[in-house]
Amino acid sequence: MTNYCITFLSSSSSYKCPNLVTSSLSHIVILIIFLLLLSCCEAKVQIPEGFDVPAVFAFGDSIVDQGMNNYIKTVVKADFEPYGADLNGGKPTGRFCNGRTPADLVASELGIKELVPAYLDPQLKPQDMITGVSFASGGTGYDPQTPQIVVTLQFIHYISLATPFQFK
Repeated sequence: MTNYCITFLSSSSSYKCPNLVTSSLSHIVILIIFLLLLSCCEAKVQIPEGFDVPAVFAFGDSIVDQGMNNYIKTVVKADFEPYGADLNGGKPTGRFCNGRTPADLVASELGIKELVPAYLDPQLKPQDMITGVSFASGGTGYDPQTPQIVVTLQFIHYISLATPFQFK
């Protein structure tokens, strides 16, 4: 077992306490603090009164990729298990997580829709586009070389995909 030392410093000297805190004890303390913080915190989206958010549009990488990579030729995919284990009966949807993405959570909290669809989804309906879609593609990023290496959408391509929309 690894032992840690706590050093007490004063203006004139320092004193070391050998074997005062063990690794397992410090892990337990950190876990308890984390659980206390987690139990008292809640994330909420609060919109000012009289303000309406009609749609959620997501641009980014795998954090908000709703399955866009399912419809492009790339090696970066999430259409296999364990992805989607907690969503739609455990069927992988192309989301790079086991359930809903942050875009889904925001849209749900705002009362817009439960799941934000991928823009390239062939099942996409016109009413889905009015309330928001995701243009995100896993494997993309700020560095333009990354999407070239893994053959995915570059950020500039998001803009060309979104051109039919007029954001006001």
